[in-house]
Amino acid sequence: MTEACVGFTRVLRGAGLQCGPDRVQAYLRATAHVDLYWAGRLTLCADPDDIPRYDAAYRAYFGGTPPRPRATIELDSLTVGVAASEVEVLRHNDISEFNATPLIQRLKPLPPRRRSRRLKKARRGRIDLARTVRAMIEIGGEIALPRHRRRGVKARRVVLLIDVSGSMAAYSDALLRFAHVIAHAMPVEVRTIGTRLTRVTRQLKERDPERALRAAGRAIPDYEGGTRLGEALRRFNQQWRQRGAVVVLFSDGWERGDPTLLANEMARLRRVSHKVIWANPHAGKPGYRPVQQGVVAALPHVDRMVAGHSVHALEELLKEVRHA
Repeated sequence: MTEACVGFTRVLRGAGLQCGPDRVQAYLRATAHVDLYWAGRLTLCADPDDIPRYDAAYRAYFGGTPPRPRATIELDSLTVGVAASEVEVLRHNDISEFNATPLIQRLKPLPPRRRSRRLKKARRGRIDLARTVRAMIEIGGEIALPRHRRRGVKARRVVLLIDVSGSMAAYSDALLRFAHVIAHAMPVEVRTIGTRLTRVTRQLKERDPERALRAAGRAIPDYEGGTRLGEALRRFNQQWRQRGAVVVLFSDGWERGDPTLLANEMARLRRVSHKVIWANPHAGKPGYRPVQQGVVAALPHVDRMVAGHSVHALEELLKEVRHA
């Protein structure tokens, strides 16, 4: 059976799927826990566009019709059915090497919190004189226990700036799916950066992730193009008028524009933000050094640089955002 599965991955490579050694190994391990079709679909399809080619190759190689889930819950159980150890391995694998969509969709983001200007009822805090007096009037002028109020807590806005240039092509789809999950969990503003700045917040508010990603893709005119981080950030700083947000920039730092402009705009962004986090897909890899001119220019104006190459790294990023 192992030989047949390896042969199937050769057919998939011929059909245009990126079946590298890591994905092949993950596929072989997954076949011990789920059937051949779902084991391959989970580990060998890196993009929704791969699925039709995968199905055609499956029919040609194994024969018969690819199975389909009778209900959404069945697909979820198949995904969860992969052994916990396999899921743990996938969580730490580079998201450019396998289809991380099922794992990303299971993330549970929590928003950062901030103190609200509005006061609300509380057991402790400053005395609410008006409520205390009303309570005394209600009991005929007798002395009443003092009422209190304190400032409430509300979600702090999060801004996601996602580099969709050519050098980030292997990560862009997964990061947009990550942004889609966040967009349905907290107040968020999402812009993509390439040779220009594009707002995709509205598109990612669509509940269905595939429709949301297709809508975002149609809205992005410079997908897999060049990178001009400084110019895009200048446009963002001109447009963005809210202060105190947590800003997360996803980029590898390959800047084709003026690094001095990037440094100035990052400094400007830092002055109006609560916190600026740079998620770099290369930062979590052994031997990485921040030597790209974009990273060197921006790093003095970043609160934290974190890894952004795996589902585990994205989980750690969510913790960083939550406690910002």
